[in-house]
Amino acid sequence: MTRLLNTIRNTGRILTTLAVVTLLVSSRHPTLLDRIEQDGRLIVVTRNNPTTYYEERQGATGYEYELVKSFADYLGVELELLVVDDLHSAMEALKNGDAHISAAGFTKEQTSGYPVLYGPTYSSISEQIVYRLRTEKPESIEDLTAGRLMVPARSRHARTLRHWQKTELPSLSWRETDELDASDLLQMVSDRELDFTLVNSNEFRLMRSYLPNLEVAFTLGEIQTVAWVLPRLADESLRDRTFDFFYRPETGVLMAELSERFYGHVGQFDYVGAHRFLRHSRSLLPRYEDNFKKAAEKHGFDWRLLAAMGYQESHWNPRARSFTGVRGIMMLTLRTAGELGVTNRLDPAQSIAGGSKYLARLRERLDESVREPDRTWMALAAYNVGFGHLEDARRLAEKLGRNPDLWIDVKDVLPLLTQQRYYRQTRYGYARGQEPVTYVQNIRRYYDVLVWNEEQVILEEESTTQNNDTDVPVTVIPPLSTADSLEGPPALDTLIDLPLNLPEVESSEQESAEADVTESSAELN
Repeated sequence: MTRLLNTIRNTGRILTTLAVVTLLVSSRHPTLLDRIEQDGRLIVVTRNNPTTYYEERQGATGYEYELVKSFADYLGVELELLVVDDLHSAMEALKNGDAHISAAGFTKEQTSGYPVLYGPTYSSISEQIVYRLRTEKPESIEDLTAGRLMVPARSRHARTLRHWQKTELPSLSWRETDELDASDLLQMVSDRELDFTLVNSNEFRLMRSYLPNLEVAFTLGEIQTVAWVLPRLADESLRDRTFDFFYRPETGVLMAELSERFYGHVGQFDYVGAHRFLRHSRSLLPRYEDNFKKAAEKHGFDWRLLAAMGYQESHWNPRARSFTGVRGIMMLTLRTAGELGVTNRLDPAQSIAGGSKYLARLRERLDESVREPDRTWMALAAYNVGFGHLEDARRLAEKLGRNPDLWIDVKDVLPLLTQQRYYRQTRYGYARGQEPVTYVQNIRRYYDVLVWNEEQVILEEESTTQNNDTDVPVTVIPPLSTADSLEGPPALDTLIDLPLNLPEVESSEQESAEADVTESSAELN
């Protein structure tokens, strides 16, 4: 009987303990990550620019967008974007609980004055002074006082200039605006409306192909590191999961793919070639634009991609001829032309139709496992080097532990087909493997420029329909007096906004955002 009573007592204690544990677990306050998973959505604040997020014909894209979309998929939730114009707006969205993460290309240094947490560092950028070629090149920050300099208001670049003005060069003066971004300011430098601007290195890298008359004068400050930003007031559950995501091998592969997709074709720059292409796109392309559009619609291509391909092949010269005997705008061999039903390779319409049809055939021959945009890049490479050599490179890539379905891996292997120890392992043998890599890279660059040009035409047409009185307001940041430079920033008064097309009139104070700038040179450099 005593043993039975003890057993009952022990069972009662166990049940009581389990009940308490259950109560504690059920009453645990849900973490930020719990709430995101329960809600089924991740809200991300970002910016609309070429390096983060933008819309194209196929939908949303951009380096930051693709990366954070993958993170949302990793969490098993939907991605919801909140698009803002500047750093302060993004930080306010985090502070107010309107967004869970900022994925907008901001650096740790420029956001260190806000109450935030950081995910892993995944990139680095620097700030570059850009000027127009064939004008006097500024050699140092002192030379900026001799020209017209403008940056976006409340930006990292505005804070950098304030730092240099306060610590090194009180005579520095510049203009700021809320209405223009880096691409607008670079265009103004190209058009001689400004002498200089300050931009991020990755932004200029993308824009340089569109504006070949621009060049970097010098780098201002130190290299800064890019990371996702999260609100400090939240718990660290979401932050911890970002580390898990970035440290996965799959994310490393994804980031390599995204780097290739968005930056892989903007490496070595040919100033003379870029100028020639822009000139030809205005004088020659209109003659054949309808032919490219017709072929693109028939075979499911972007007409600007086919036009870029035609320029790479022949510079849009219908009578072009190579030493190998290929001819016409799309440089078809006599045999291939016959197979495609092209009776006159020198006829632009026939050549464009035939070349597009052949490219579509090559694209269809690729394995289903090769997805876009890699599928198009590989089809272009096959057009140049031959389908057999492309397949040799894909098989060799697999032997070397690379992914035969990714252009980023295949383009590294193609040049190996010039080396005997590699090409003797293949079916079709030796090939000038670097040529298709350069071929695809050039076409991608030309394509980007054609897209850019078309967008600029649309923007110009829209601007002509707007009221001419809607001028862009700018704020002139004047030099500091000697007393200001020794004792700190001047008293803050009301800023004066000026239309961009009026003569400059200096305002008498610094922007109120000055108060947000920390004294750390690491933050401002």
